[in-house]
Amino acid sequence: MIHQFQKLWACRKGSMAIETAIVAPILATMALGTYEVGTMVSRQHELQTAASEGQVIALAAASGATTNLATIKDIIKTSMGLTDNQITVSRFYRCNANTITTTNADSCGEDDVISSYIKIDLTDTYTPVWTDFGVGAPVTLDVERTVQLS
Repeated sequence: MIHQFQKLWACRKGSMAIETAIVAPILATMALGTYEVGTMVSRQHELQTAASEGQVIALAAASGATTNLATIKDIIKTSMGLTDNQITVSRFYRCNANTITTTNADSCGEDDVISSYIKIDLTDTYTPVWTDFGVGAPVTLDVERTVQLS
């Protein structure tokens, strides 16, 4: 009996298949995870770029180009393939150095220094493949950019 056990222990046939069966799923999971995280980072970077594009347009409009908030929103929507619900472009004002902001410049005093801002909010949801297996949840990507125009 001991002799047969030693003979079985010394036999190395099939050890490569067993090692592969253990390691391959782990490597495949790591590769899939790396791909999905890379895709999420890429999408976040695209949203940051779109917000920068909106910032450039807003600054150009502040220096004399003719454009409005709807135009900025349409340009971002077209370039990113987002819907109206995923993009918010709003204007607000600050009177003097107050931290309180308002959406109406007329609410500031006559002698107040009025600062004008545009706020760009972009939201997107990415659903990784692993959610199909019941692991994790969709990831919400948010980008907020505030631009001072004056």
